[in-house]
Amino acid sequence: SHAILYGDPRPRYGVHAPVLCPNGVAIFARDVETSEQVWSAEVGYPGNAAYREFYRDVGWDLPLEYLKPHLHKDGTRRHLGLKYYRISGREIPTGDKQPYVPNWAHAKTAEDATDFVGKRIRQAHKLRETFEGHPPLVTAPYDAELYGHWWFEGPQFLDFLFRELHYKKDLIEPITPGDFLDARIPIQIQQPSASSWGANGYYKVWLNENNSWMYPYQHDAERRMTELANKFNEPTEIERRVLNQSARELLLAQSSDWAFQIYQGTTVQYSSNRFKAHIHRFNLLATALESGDINEELLTEIETRDNIFAEIDFRTYRSY
Repeated sequence: SHAILYGDPRPRYGVHAPVLCPNGVAIFARDVETSEQVWSAEVGYPGNAAYREFYRDVGWDLPLEYLKPHLHKDGTRRHLGLKYYRISGREIPTGDKQPYVPNWAHAKTAEDATDFVGKRIRQAHKLRETFEGHPPLVTAPYDAELYGHWWFEGPQFLDFLFRELHYKKDLIEPITPGDFLDARIPIQIQQPSASSWGANGYYKVWLNENNSWMYPYQHDAERRMTELANKFNEPTEIERRVLNQSARELLLAQSSDWAFQIYQGTTVQYSSNRFKAHIHRFNLLATALESGDINEELLTEIETRDNIFAEIDFRTYRSY
């Protein structure tokens, strides 16, 4: 939100209208109020006592002997996805949680969806009073993993939400950013401020004394990928496979999760190892390509290990 709020010039409608960058890119700022109602650990909907408790799992509750057929070979306890308890209350210890009652949770999702839509209608009416005819837009983006993972009932909430929006369609309209732009509503031109969703709204989370060592390796790989993509205009089939797998390894190395987790101090060794492994495999493939000495067995092993982005095309990295 602060990208627009602190942009130049100041936004006429705050975060409740997009702005257009000088290069033609439209920016939609997240509405803080709607974000808090869903994400906040204190007042957000997912924390209601009726909803399923994420951290109480049979993988930790049941006798180890009973669980062994469902665990990895090392027999270490883990989450199995079977969770029979509800949140019960914020101050209630995990071991004292009460049994989950699906009907209670189902009813609560309907109640929360109705509450959410009602608050959006009141918010829109209040904004409209000062917008002089300009339609207020409430942008409400959320991480997809919230719905169904952290918040088990999240998909039900969305179902009830869109039913309620349809029922109240004379008062409020759900719309995508693309459709809003297609409506040709005048948009203010603005240069937004530098920003991120990280702590304090800037970049320290991803660039600090603990993870800055990563970037020289990453930037070298980025430059090398572009050089290879430019060089191989008509690659053979095996060269094409190496180029595409190199692109996969680069993308995996670029994942912001590695730097984020190192900053957080969680799974530091794992994150460091993952980053190093992808950079190593990228350089291994790039060197093989440059030398013409491609080990197809090794290539197949790497393709099998890191098989994300099946339709990737290395030509995306060409600079022309």
